[in-house]
Amino acid sequence: MSKRTLLVIAGVVLLLIAWWSCHHGGASANQRSGGNFGGGGRGSMSGGGAVPVVAGKVEQKDMPIYLDGLGTVQAFNTVTVHPRVDGALVQINFSEGQDVKTGDLLVVVDPKPYQAAFDQAKAQAALDQVTLKRQVDLRARNVIDAQDYDTAVANAQKSQAAAEAAQVNLDYCSIKSPIDGRTGVRLVDIGNVVHAADQNGIVIITQMHPISVVFTLPEQNLQSILSAGGAKGGLKVTALDRGNTATLDEGSLAVVDNEIDQTTGTMKLKATFPNNDLKLWPGKFVNARLVLTTRKGATVIPSAVVQRGPQGTYAYVIKPDKTAEMRPIKVGQTEANVAIVEDGLNPGEDVVVDGQYKLQPGAKVQITTPQQQAPASPGGSAKPSGSPGKWKKPAKS
Repeated sequence: MSKRTLLVIAGVVLLLIAWWSCHHGGASANQRSGGNFGGGGRGSMSGGGAVPVVAGKVEQKDMPIYLDGLGTVQAFNTVTVHPRVDGALVQINFSEGQDVKTGDLLVVVDPKPYQAAFDQAKAQAALDQVTLKRQVDLRARNVIDAQDYDTAVANAQKSQAAAEAAQVNLDYCSIKSPIDGRTGVRLVDIGNVVHAADQNGIVIITQMHPISVVFTLPEQNLQSILSAGGAKGGLKVTALDRGNTATLDEGSLAVVDNEIDQTTGTMKLKATFPNNDLKLWPGKFVNARLVLTTRKGATVIPSAVVQRGPQGTYAYVIKPDKTAEMRPIKVGQTEANVAIVEDGLNPGEDVVVDGQYKLQPGAKVQITTPQQQAPASPGGSAKPSGSPGKWKKPAKS
């Protein structure tokens, strides 16, 4: 046997000895540790325990049926105050943002030239009346002919009309509020000369009490609105903020527009609100909620119960034997954390509100109460939310 052959045989023997030592040494170590890899035996790795879940009840209550639309707040009335005579502003009797009443004096245009014109017209009218009285006496005695008498009558009527016109212009010097409302930013300062032909006006007054909200809904909702009596108005409308979290005011439907916008397939509606707290401001965007009716004794569940899968919506029902049943349901309207169930659930049944992701049909469940997760302590872990039993800090190894 050659030297090279002996070396090969010796190498193979050494490899066999090394393999045997590693294999039997690892098995002995595992036997000494009891075969408990990761701190537990086979029983601890099995998933046969009950799944902790948070449960809720299927309830029966009256629920409003409504339609939501995006709306814009509009002033009930808006008036731009214009002068009706020319002249300089000599008085401004309002402050910007002030609430005014109908008939309140806002501004005064210099009345002096109009007062003089009125006085002159009034004097001429008085003179023509004296002349007419004299002509009546002369005509009765046939001293003057009919034409002179008719001329005197016409002159008296003409001068009286001129005096009345001068009185109107003098009255126009005092500009009063035509509506109840709130003044905006003043557009003209005192001392400026204003004209009846000015386009901008002096101030804009908007009526804030009541106030309107114009909103749109899809044309598919028209028939349900008409069936609920919406054509006559009076249906309850709630104005909500953009996040649908806060109620701004409650009012009623006033008008359903007489045509549908063919370009958008929507219809326009107008609601009236008292706006006593001034939470609605002209130009503001709000969510308008039109309440069609109230469903008596509707079946409702927390919205977190509703799950969605390839076959549609479903919910986990907790059976009397504390097992989970996956049941298909039909959901109607959902509002915040409440959903109306059209079919699939009965009042009084227990359903899973939280913990569905750990469930399989037929799994055992353990009903727990929701808890806030405790902060982690140094060197340990916090108690998981909803886990039963007392949580103990793991011992240091």
